[in-house]
Amino acid sequence: MIKIVLCCAAGMSTSMLVKRMQAEAQKRELNVEIIAIPAADFAAELPTASVVLLGPQVKYELARFSKLAEPHGLSVAVIDMMDYGTLRGDKVLDKALGLIA
Repeated sequence: MIKIVLCCAAGMSTSMLVKRMQAEAQKRELNVEIIAIPAADFAAELPTASVVLLGPQVKYELARFSKLAEPHGLSVAVIDMMDYGTLRGDKVLDKALGLIA
């Protein structure tokens, strides 16, 4: 199963985006788990994640989080601000799936 982790400042602002992504994944009949976490929990999710997307409000963590994820073979990327702000679950899901090696 693919596990997509969305990471933001507190883990709450991404919850609506997670719901949109889950609805899109269900429509496509994809077997994925999508969760939202606060940045403080980033390292704890690395062993089970397939890909990590950062909310625009924590994009300053991209370099540090990418280094932490590298030994796990994980990609870390920032969600496009427009997709995030308008809750485009389909676009964010596409981005996540495109980053999985």
